[in-house]
Amino acid sequence: MAREEGGNDDDGPDRSPERGPRLKPVRKAEKRTEAFARLAAAIAEERTVVPPAFLTGQARREHVRSTLREDHARRIEDRIPAAQVKFDKLAGSLFSFFRGTALLFYRDIAGQDGRMPTVLALGDVHPSNFGIMPDEHGTPIFGVNDFDETLYAPFTWDLKRGATGFWIAAQEKGGLEPKRRAKIVKRFVRGYLDAMAGYAESGTETNDSYRMHNSPKVIRRLFDAAWRERRDWLWSDYLEPGGRGFRPDDELQPVSGEIPRFQKAVDALAGRDGFEVPDRAGALRVKDVCIRHGQGTASLGLPRYYVLVEGPAKDASDDIIIEFKRARASALQGLTPPSAFDAGREADRVVHGQKVQLAHGDIFYGAVEIDGESFMSRERAPFRDDIDLAALGRKGWKAYARTCGAALAQSHARSDDLGHVDYDIEPSICHAARPRRLFERDMVRFARETAERLERDHAAFVEDHRDGAFGRIDMVYR
Repeated sequence: MAREEGGNDDDGPDRSPERGPRLKPVRKAEKRTEAFARLAAAIAEERTVVPPAFLTGQARREHVRSTLREDHARRIEDRIPAAQVKFDKLAGSLFSFFRGTALLFYRDIAGQDGRMPTVLALGDVHPSNFGIMPDEHGTPIFGVNDFDETLYAPFTWDLKRGATGFWIAAQEKGGLEPKRRAKIVKRFVRGYLDAMAGYAESGTETNDSYRMHNSPKVIRRLFDAAWRERRDWLWSDYLEPGGRGFRPDDELQPVSGEIPRFQKAVDALAGRDGFEVPDRAGALRVKDVCIRHGQGTASLGLPRYYVLVEGPAKDASDDIIIEFKRARASALQGLTPPSAFDAGREADRVVHGQKVQLAHGDIFYGAVEIDGESFMSRERAPFRDDIDLAALGRKGWKAYARTCGAALAQSHARSDDLGHVDYDIEPSICHAARPRRLFERDMVRFARETAERLERDHAAFVEDHRDGAFGRIDMVYR
């Protein structure tokens, strides 16, 4: 159990001659983390317990409040301004609330589906976590693009979160009625199962990738919309007039004094086994560093840096930007059925996920330690982009959902080739999802019920946030 600074743990509790032992408040987060790990184990063993999804009224409100305080404890304690910005963003829409509260979602299904095949799950599947990104050669591909929560878990956990995400997004971004939302969720699940059946027969999951030439029309349009020339992208969005470093604005705060520290981090990335510096990265010389403010939803308030690396032309026309972001614990940690997997520090876990789940992925995806903190890295690119959900028509929603389901299937299918799963994943998942009609309908029912619960949670959260509930963390006073 954590103690506040200032005490002497070796001398026992502080004492006063008149009052005896003097007790100190401690963070409640540690107790709740251990309690939910026990709850997950109890559910997995089919002991009779009451999961938090069954709570109602004030009890559910207080559970949501405590979970969000715990999930953001460090950011709240450090008085990071972006923490309150994130709470404002979560209050703004149901989809933002869903995206930024993965811990709440997974505590509701803690320990469930333990009989289902295990995969290296992404942990945060939703329509905005698929997109265009650079591959190992710096050219654009489409696929899953967020590995912050990755952990070994039942394959159904990713499907359930994805199904719920498509249900909420189709309602909020697409304005679609429940029947349309149900069809979109079914397309997502069918895309997944059809692709998984294909990989069971062909075994091509380690080589396949979505590119401009082989993508459905809805994704080809995204490739077209995402493309920008590197020089135009650098000069319009990032560089100061001389091209020597970052241009300061509301989002970018240059910190040129950090160049030596991040040169060491870039050198550490280049020193990994098997890493070959691409020609386009020149000598990997760091030109400038900036702090990036206000990006992401779940990761708002986490330290994030952009590092400008000089390209071979040396005229700021082909420079590379590498992002460094402090990694955090997965929302799935301690909640999944038991697993012996241990990747090391948090960024190592994230990098393991990217290497397994994304074919031909970004070579700058890596894990480094900076001042004792675990940071992950990845390349920023002119064409890194996700889809504009509000611009999708009814047919576009279904086509996009099906493609995302197929992309997720490929990520899962790689778990027994490159991950720590020691049995044949593809036929196991196909068998576990039978009968398919029932499985698809179960996913739709789960998405609908979860979305309805999240609507109530969001309404309570908005009220609590307005009343100042998230300016402090939970403490134990006795």
